[in-house]
Amino acid sequence: MLVTGGSRGIGRAVVLALAEAGARVAIHYARDAHAAEVTAGEARALGAEVVTLAAHLDAAAPARALVDAAVARLGGLDAVVVNHGIWKHAPLTAMTDAQWDETIAVNLTSAWAVCQQAARHLVPQGRGAIVTIASTAGQRGEAEYAHYAASKGGLIALTSSLAAELAPAGVRVNGVAPGWVETDMTREALAAPEAVPSVARIPRGRPGTPEEIAAAVVFLASDRASYLFGEVLSVNGGAVMYD
Repeated sequence: MLVTGGSRGIGRAVVLALAEAGARVAIHYARDAHAAEVTAGEARALGAEVVTLAAHLDAAAPARALVDAAVARLGGLDAVVVNHGIWKHAPLTAMTDAQWDETIAVNLTSAWAVCQQAARHLVPQGRGAIVTIASTAGQRGEAEYAHYAASKGGLIALTSSLAAELAPAGVRVNGVAPGWVETDMTREALAAPEAVPSVARIPRGRPGTPEEIAAAVVFLASDRASYLFGEVLSVNGGAVMYD
């Protein structure tokens, strides 16, 4: 299996959960080679065969090359978890073209290219799974992060579209839409006073953990989800059903 953005946060938790399930895993990272190697070591300690792969997923070409590298290093591919992404603050009236383009390129264009290239390997096999990591922002929007919400909304639509297209070939495409999850990327934002009302509105009363998201991802990647196509599991402590 290939996990993009697999060195830290949700990706790291997914890698370790897959390792516990006995999967061979390719961990993609963009910059932090040390974090990737630490995660790989933890996965190997669980008995998994693991490789690490570096790539800057800011365009289609490197995304396709990453999938091919994972196939070469693992000797095949049976599932892909499309987890990489960026989340940068940019109010609408101050947002630059470059900020918009960067977020769409990383969160949507390269995600599409990973899915496309994965399908080129999975369809001839007549089986396989693609799991995308979206966000509640893609379901309900997010003020001052319109570029991020648009990218994740597009990813949800992409997930549904690919599910319908690839289902006849036996390839399952589903997604997970996390709400607030405490990771390196969100920790500072969650500590800010303005985050308190958002957290208070979560019926569960707290942000999620990466491990809680990973559990849903591993389920969707497994044969236990053999009749699920185009589903986006909302793992958010109940937040979206109240908004």
